[in-house]
Parts: sequence; C-alpha cells; structure tokens
Amino acid sequence: MERTIKQQVQGVPAVDGAGVKLVRVLGHNSVDAYDPFLMLDSFDSTNPSDYTAGFPMHPHRGIETVSFLSSGAMTHRDSLGNEDTVTDGEVQWMTAGSGIMHEEKLPAWPRMLGLQLWLNMPKEHKMAKPNYHAIKKADIEEIPLEGGKLRLLAGTYEGHTGHQGAYQPLDYYDIHLDAGASVTLNVPKDNSAFVFTLLGDALVAGTPVREKTAALTTQGDTLHIQAKDTPIEILFISSKRLDEPVAWGGPIVMNTEQELRHAFTELRTGTFLKDSVDYDE
Repeated sequence: MERTIKQQVQGVPAVDGAGVKLVRVLGHNSVDAYDPFLMLDSFDSTNPSDYTAGFPMHPHRGIETVSFLSSGAMTHRDSLGNEDTVTDGEVQWMTAGSGIMHEEKLPAWPRMLGLQLWLNMPKEHKMAKPNYHAIKKADIEEIPLEGGKLRLLAGTYEGHTGHQGAYQPLDYYDIHLDAGASVTLNVPKDNSAFVFTLLGDALVAGTPVREKTAALTTQGDTLHIQAKDTPIEILFISSKRLDEPVAWGGPIVMNTEQELRHAFTELRTGTFLKDSVDYDE
C-alpha cells in the first residue's frame, strides 16, 4: 500500500542559542503526530552573523539529537570530554540519556545548510549512559538512483546498512534528485515516517510539498518522491512510534512532570550529570 501525505508543517523563523537564526519546523504542537520525533530545526544562511554566535554549553536529558549538515561546519564539545567537528554532508549523533552538557559552535561557512532533529528515547532507556558519535563522510554509503543519489546517513536501505542507533531505530536518508527525477522507497508498513524538503519543492505521493516543510505520511509500505522542475535535496526520516507520555521542558524530555521537576532540581543542586569530566582540572 502506497503512503500518502497526512499532514504538513512548514517552518517559521526563530532565534535560539546565543542568537542563532533558524527555521523551527517541529515542536511542542507536533509531538503526538510525529512521534517519536520531537523537534526539527533547519538552518539555511549565507550570512555568518545569523549563526556564528552558536549554542553555548547547555543540558539535555531523555533524548538523542541528530544534526545533519548538507553544507557548513559544527563543532561539538560535551561534559564527557568529547570534542569534534563535522562538515559538509556529515552527522553528529548525541545520546543525552541520563544527562549531558554540550555546546555547538558554528564557524563561518559559504552556506550553513542543514537541520537538527530531536529523537525521543523510550521510557526504559531515558536514563541510559550518554554518548556522542560522529558519522563522517567515509561512514556514509552513497547509493546511485536513476537521476540522483541516496546517502544512507543511518539505518538500512535495500540491503545496505548505515549507522545504527542503540535505543530507537532510525532510517535517515539524504536524497538528491535531478529535476523531474523520482524514487519509490520501500518503508516498514507501521513506521512513523516523514520527509523534510531541505532544498526545493517536491511531489511526495503526488502531493506538492514546499521547501522547508515536514510532510508526515500515512502508514504503508512504499513512498513515491519526485522532483518538480528543479533539483531537490530531501530528507526521509522513519522510526517506530513510542506512544508514551511526553513531559517536555526546554532541553529535557521525560515521561512525567515529576521526572521533569526532578531533573531541574538536579540541575540546580549540581547532581544532574551522572557521567562527566571536569574541564577545569
């Protein structure tokens, strides 16, 4: 059965971090429909003053952040002692789990183009050990398509395997199609799946989807994507619904308000981090 478009959410301008201008697409209002995907922020600027202020050190708990750069650079540093930079076409995958502090610096680049996705963690893994993993170009398989290519950022595609998340399955494809080209994807029937039009307008299951839009699909086992009269770059994102309660406060996502209050109490009392290093030593 072919998937169709169930809902579309187009991004709106927002400012976050120390003054980073971005496009906020998914957030509190889309939690249930797009489960297990919580937040999606898109970046697209040729003006470094829009983003070089970056995101100073801040906490997370209960989620995984997956940051993809079509072009640009992002330097990550965290309380586990990790420090790493990804550039054009690469991914940062951070598991916040029980708690992590991290910062993201965004150096000037000809164009900053990409997105950050928040992936919810299952209840039983909310307090898992935090971790950071970079998916570099050498780790990303590029699969030719007729009139384009599919870059396997994570998960599986037609017998090909990319990076595998430890707590929540994620199929994440960076798809490039020439003008007029198309692809039909095979999708696990019951998965929650959506596309994000990073560059260009597309036809998804025959429905027009404008640039910078997250288009949620119905259940089914195939999805047809087509470029219109210009080339497109479109992200396909799929996982299993959690159907669990969501208590979301700023950078922390738990299952109950009590757990959320406890997390903020730990932040105030200095007991938030269960695994960390001291940068001042």
